[in-house]
Amino acid sequence: MKTLLTPFGAVFAALSLLATPALAQSQPPLNMIVGFAPGGSADSIARIVGGRLTEKTGRNVVIENRPGAGANIAAKAVIGATADANTLLVTTAALPINETLYRNKGFSATSLVPVAVVATTPEVFAIGKNDPAKTIEDFVAAAKDKEVIFGTAGVGTGSHIAGEYFFKFIVKANPKHIPFRGGPDATNALMGSHIPMVISSLSGFASQVASGSIRGLAIASEKRNPVVKDVPTFAEVGYPGFTSLSWVGFFAPPGTPDAPVSALNKQIDEIISEPAIQEKLRAIGFDPLNGNVPTTRAFMDREYAQWKKMVEALELRAD
Repeated sequence: MKTLLTPFGAVFAALSLLATPALAQSQPPLNMIVGFAPGGSADSIARIVGGRLTEKTGRNVVIENRPGAGANIAAKAVIGATADANTLLVTTAALPINETLYRNKGFSATSLVPVAVVATTPEVFAIGKNDPAKTIEDFVAAAKDKEVIFGTAGVGTGSHIAGEYFFKFIVKANPKHIPFRGGPDATNALMGSHIPMVISSLSGFASQVASGSIRGLAIASEKRNPVVKDVPTFAEVGYPGFTSLSWVGFFAPPGTPDAPVSALNKQIDEIISEPAIQEKLRAIGFDPLNGNVPTTRAFMDREYAQWKKMVEALELRAD
């Protein structure tokens, strides 16, 4: 599915900060290939950034959704695109996860050129509002034979991997994962007392946790989140060093020259610094993230290493 974000004549031309109208018209469209369906977090953030990029520069931005295979279809398409920075992949932590999870995907995600990672959202471990557990230890202690049951939005997701790794290797319990077709289904099952715990990125159920419909036991970030300020970090409840984030980032085809990558990074970074854009990101459960190209590459190096460690430890594989 393709959507064309186009400038509206003089209105957008007047807003152009980084290019003259004549130069903007001479530029080819910027194609953003999103690895997920319309309406999800990656799609929403692609449209927020893409729309503002058009306003600032006058350049047309085309949003194309190519969901499937954990975003591998979109990644493969961008890897095969011309290395001119006119095509970008918009994806999530699925990218480094799949690099180890999928054995036969036919490409290496590490060949993609990181342009910008613009927003993060931490995993939250949540239980029913009437569950008597006050801490992770309480929750595990109440589990029969230490079989810790939790649900997520599917197999091979960041929530699934982080949850299973935490309970199996850090808490030394016996995790039992219940996959659902999506985050809302898992959350509804928790609220209906069909499962005792759901693990999700904060963006997946921020309103339910904030309202008290479900209760967060811990958040896998370095500091508390103001949206759910009563939920402690894992470090606060005795598990320092355990963090797990989902995120949305932009990637160029292999071999893309440094100059256009740096130019796009600067444009996108300026957009993410705008208070109105930050407000939009926080409204959907994300923390804005700024960074230059070296910072973005270092972030991705850490992500590839962290997810590889967990996927290999759990011996997870997908074809």
